[in-house]
Amino acid sequence: MASVPMLTAASVSFSSLPVPRLGVAPPTASFAPPGRAASAVVVRAAAASSKSAAAPAAAPKKKRATGITLPKPVSPALQAIVGAPEIPRTEALKRLWAYIKQHNLQDPADKKVIVCDEKLKVLFAGRERVGFLEIAKLLNPHFVK
Repeated sequence: MASVPMLTAASVSFSSLPVPRLGVAPPTASFAPPGRAASAVVVRAAAASSKSAAAPAAAPKKKRATGITLPKPVSPALQAIVGAPEIPRTEALKRLWAYIKQHNLQDPADKKVIVCDEKLKVLFAGRERVGFLEIAKLLNPHFVK
């Protein structure tokens, strides 16, 4: 039976493949004359700065707000808490949570439950305690369509 030569790590050379090294600057061309290597670096730096200067001028256009990011008119009860006559649902929830945390309205024993003050009772249909998963459902009637 003929023996087949076995490949080992020592017998295989990958020297022609570039090996990326994180955090290490690429080596400069040592085969170039000393004056040329420095000029190549200057040319690369100038090209990089011209690209970065053009980037802010070609900023991408902002996408139009749709769905829950579209500002909608809100009821006076919700407007008293969020402070805006028109607001997206996402921003309304952020401001509502800021109000809850600012006034320390989370139940200390169960942080998932909100103990309503007078403003929140009006907002949440007179309920004393509301679970955090119910907030989005209870806010729905306060967004005027």
